[in-house]
Amino acid sequence: MHLACHSYYSLKYGTLSPEQLVALAVSKGIRRLALTDINNTSCSYAFYQACTKLGVTPIYGVEFRQFQDPTSSKIDHSQYLYTGIAKNAEGIRELNGLLTSASLNKELLPVEAPPLEHTYIIYRSIPKGIKHLRDHEFIGVRPTEVNKLYTSYLKNFLDKLVVFAPITFADQDGYKTHKLLRCIDLNTVLGKLENNYCANASEYCYSPDEIQKIFQQYPQIVDNTNTLLESCTFEMSSAKSNNRKTFTGSKQGDMTLLNKLAINGCIRRYGQRNKKAMDRTLAELKVIAKLGYSPYFLITWDIIRYAHTAGYHHVGRGSGANSIVAYNLYITDVDPLELDLYFERFINPHRSSPPDFDIDFSWDERDDVTDYIFKRYGRDHTALLATYNTFKGKSIIRELGKVLGLPKNDIDTIVHEPHATDKHHPYAKHIFKYGKLIEGFPNYLSIHAGGILISERPLNYHTALQLMPKGFPIVHFDMYGAEDLEFHKYDILSQRGLGHIKEAVNLVARNQGKAVDIHNVAEIKEDLNVKARLKAGYCIGCFYIESPAMRGLLTKLGCDNYVHLVAASSIIRPGVSKSGMMREYIHRYHHPESFTYIHPIFEQHLGETFGVMVYQEDVMKIVHHFAGLELDESDVLRRIMTGKKKTSDTFKKLRDKYFVNCKARGYPDELANEVWRQVASFSGYSFCKAHSASFAVESFQSLYLKTYYPLEFMVAVINNFGGFYNTELYVHEARMSGANIEAPCVNHSTYLTNIYDTTIYIGFVHISELERKVAKTIIQERLDNGAYQSLDEFVTRVDISREQLEILIRIGAFRFTGQNKYELMWEKNAVHNPMVKQQAAVGRLFDSESTHYELPILAEGPHEQAFDEIELLGFPLCSPFALVKEKLPKHISANQMKAHAQQVVNMVGYYVARKNVTTVNKKLMNFGTWLDEAGHFFDSTHFPPSLARYPFRGKGVYLITGKIVLDFDFPSMEVIRMQKLPYVSDERY
Repeated sequence: MHLACHSYYSLKYGTLSPEQLVALAVSKGIRRLALTDINNTSCSYAFYQACTKLGVTPIYGVEFRQFQDPTSSKIDHSQYLYTGIAKNAEGIRELNGLLTSASLNKELLPVEAPPLEHTYIIYRSIPKGIKHLRDHEFIGVRPTEVNKLYTSYLKNFLDKLVVFAPITFADQDGYKTHKLLRCIDLNTVLGKLENNYCANASEYCYSPDEIQKIFQQYPQIVDNTNTLLESCTFEMSSAKSNNRKTFTGSKQGDMTLLNKLAINGCIRRYGQRNKKAMDRTLAELKVIAKLGYSPYFLITWDIIRYAHTAGYHHVGRGSGANSIVAYNLYITDVDPLELDLYFERFINPHRSSPPDFDIDFSWDERDDVTDYIFKRYGRDHTALLATYNTFKGKSIIRELGKVLGLPKNDIDTIVHEPHATDKHHPYAKHIFKYGKLIEGFPNYLSIHAGGILISERPLNYHTALQLMPKGFPIVHFDMYGAEDLEFHKYDILSQRGLGHIKEAVNLVARNQGKAVDIHNVAEIKEDLNVKARLKAGYCIGCFYIESPAMRGLLTKLGCDNYVHLVAASSIIRPGVSKSGMMREYIHRYHHPESFTYIHPIFEQHLGETFGVMVYQEDVMKIVHHFAGLELDESDVLRRIMTGKKKTSDTFKKLRDKYFVNCKARGYPDELANEVWRQVASFSGYSFCKAHSASFAVESFQSLYLKTYYPLEFMVAVINNFGGFYNTELYVHEARMSGANIEAPCVNHSTYLTNIYDTTIYIGFVHISELERKVAKTIIQERLDNGAYQSLDEFVTRVDISREQLEILIRIGAFRFTGQNKYELMWEKNAVHNPMVKQQAAVGRLFDSESTHYELPILAEGPHEQAFDEIELLGFPLCSPFALVKEKLPKHISANQMKAHAQQVVNMVGYYVARKNVTTVNKKLMNFGTWLDEAGHFFDSTHFPPSLARYPFRGKGVYLITGKIVLDFDFPSMEVIRMQKLPYVSDERY
C-alpha cells in the first residue's frame, strides 16, 4: 500500500531512521514497503536489512524533486516531480542513473520522467495529460483526496490511479520535528514557514485496513497498488563479487601476476636466500588466493605504480602493513619480519569485513592519483565514499534557537550554561526536547577522508552518485554501508607531512644543489645524529612527533631507535596514557630489572615492550601463544573487544575456548583470569602496530631532513601548513636553526615562503587582506621585467589599489628603497593614481620626471614595525619579549629548570599552545607550552584551582610562578599563579 516512505535520509525532511520506519510499518500490519527518499539512496541497503529482519518485503524507490539550480545538490522541496519504483535490479540502476546523470552533468532533473523500462513512475500532477501516460506510469491519490475523485475526471481512468500515502513521521512530535527541520533547511523562522515546502500533515502511517476503508468506493485503486507492489523485487547483493573481480581479466591471470610480483619483490627486499621471508610470502599468497583478494592487491599495486611514475612519494600504512606481500609489492615500507607483524591482523578466513590499505600522498598530489583511478577503472565503476555530517551538540541548540526566533544572547546562554534553567528563555525546554529527537540525524553528505570504491558492475546497481565540488562523484552511503555490501575500500589519503618532505627535498636541491635520498630508510633509521635529536625531543615540524606531549614522552624515554619510536607512537594514544600503562612502560623501559613477567609467554612475545601490551597485535599474540587460540580466531576476538559486540555469540564462544584451553594447559584460575583481565582492559584502547610503524618511518624521514637541512625543512613546513603549531612557531624554529628571517618584500618574496642561502623571506600568502591576485601579479611582473627600483616605478608596472599598496608599505615590502613608511606613505599620495590603469599592451613612450618635495623629518618609532607585523602577519618578527613594557622580573630559563627541581621559581614565557583536559571530577585543567627569552621550550601544568584564578588570556608574554617538578627527569612547572605582562603602547596611534 505504501509507495512513498521517507527516512531521515530525506535530508532535513524525514524524521525516521530506516529501522524505525520498518518497525512502524510492522506495528501497523504492513508487509510490503517502498522506501522513496527524496533525491537520495543512502540507506537503501540498511532499509533492505531492516525489512528482511522483520519479515517485510522491501521495495526500492526514489522520490524526485527538482534541484534549486543545476550546479547544486540543494533541493527545492516545493517542486515534486515524480516517484520512481524499481521493478528489479535493472530498475534500481535506471532510477539511480537518472539521479546520477543530473548531478554529474550539472543539469536539472527532467520534469517528465524519461522512458524507464524497469520502473514504475508515479506522478501527482500530469505534465502531458493522462491519456499519454505510458504503461508503467500512474497517478498517485492521497487518502485525503479520495472524496474529491467523485467530481474529478480522473475517476474515468481508475486503471491509472494508485494509492499515494507517504510516511514521513510517526506522530505529532514527528510532525513538529519535520517542520523544525524544514525551517533549518530554509534558514527561516517557524512563523514564516510556507506549507508548500513541508510535508502534508496527514503523512502518518496508515494500516492496510485504514487504507481499504478510505478507498472502499474505489477498490480498483487499492488493487492497482497491490499489483504494482507485488511485481517488484529488491535485488541488491552483499557479496565480494560487488568488487572488481579481476585485474588482468581472469582469476588465474591475477594469481600468476601477483605471484610473480610478490616473489620477485621478496628477492629484491630480502635477497635470494631468506627462507623465512619466502615461506611467509608463499603462505600469504595462498590465503590471498583462497579468499579472492588478488585483484585488491594488484589494483593497489597499480595505483602505487602510477604514483611512482609521476614522481610521487607515498606511505602505505594501517593493517595492510602487516602483509609481507604488500611490502614486497612496495605498497608499504614496513618490514613485517623486522617488527614481528602478523598477517592475520590484516586478512584471515574468519574476518567478515574486507581488508583495506591506507595510502598517504602529499596533499597536493592526492587529487591527481584519485583522477588516475577514475580514468583507469571507469567513472561508472568508481566513486568516493560519502560520510554523513550529522546534527549534534551545540549546533542543534543554535539551529533550533534561530528557528524559534531567539536573540543570539539567549541562544548563547542556553549553549554555554545548559543547566542554568533560571537564565533560559522559556522556549529552551522545547529546544532541548526536539534537539534530543534530531540529534544524530544526517544533515548533509560529505566526502570520506579518502575511501574509493571500484565495482564490478556499474555502481548505479547499488547507489546514485553525487558530484562534489572537487569534480569527483561520491556514492550515497558511508564506509559502514560499504562494509555491509562487502565493498573493498581503497583509502587514498592526503597528508601534510609528506608535503613537508617532498618540498624540503626540492628546496635543498634548489638552494644547495644537493640531491637527497629520503627513501634510504634503513640508513636513516641508523643515523647517529638523527637518533640524538630524537632522544632530545628536537622534533618541531616533524611528522607525528612534534606535539608537546610526544616530545615530552621521547625525552622521558630517551628514545633513540626505530623500534622504541614505534612503541612511543602507540602509547601516546589517549587510552594508553589514561590507563596508566604509559607511565608503567616508561618505568620498565628505564628499570627492566624492577618487574617480573606474569608468565614466560609474556617475556617471549612482549619482551620488546617490557611485558606491556602496546599494540592491537599484542592481544593476538597473547591469546594465541598463551591460550592456544588460532591466529585468525585471535583477530576476531581482538575486533570484537575493540568494538561493541561483547555480547555476541562469537565472543562468548571464543572467551569460553580461552578458559577451556587455559585449563587444559594447566594454568591456575588466578593466572588465567588475570591475563584475561589485562587483555580485556587493554583492547579498548589498543592501536595497530603496523600503523605506528608506518608513522615512525615518516617521522624518521622528517627528522633526517630537519637534522641535516633544517632551514629548507622549516620553510617546507611553513609552506604546507597543517602542522601542530601555527606559522609563528615554525618561523621561530627556523631562526633558532640559523636563518635570517625577512618580512615580505616585493623584490624577493614569492607567494609562499622562500629561502635564498640562509635568508628566509616570508611569503605574500601570510599577509592578512593582501589579495592573491595582487601577489601573483607582483611576482609575475618581477619575473618578466626584473626587480622593482622604487615605489614610483612599482605603481607604473603593477595595477594595484590604494588599500593594497598601503598594506605592502606597512609590512615593509619597500624597505629596499631606504625610505621609512611615513615617507613611502607620503610618496604614495603623489605617485599612485588609482584612476589610471597601466594597460599591458601600451607602455609609456617617455619616462616623466617626478616632482620632488621637501618633507619634514618623519621618523618611525622603535616598535611600529612589530605592531604592523602583528596586525598583518599575526605575529612579530622580532622577539616578543622586546615588546614587554616593564623590565622583566628575576626569573630562571628553561635550561635552568632541572637545577631548581622542587623549588618555587619565576619563569617568563611566550605562549605557544595549551591543551584542555577534564579531570575525574569534571573540572578543567590545562597543560601549557611556552618559549623562554632564549627561544627554548618549557611546559607547565595548570591544576583546576590555579587555572580558575589565573586563566590564560590569549597570546603574549606571561610571568609564571610555580614549582619545578621532574617526571622521569623531564622538567615542567606546576603553576601557582601567572599574569600576562603588558606590551609597550602602540606608537602608531
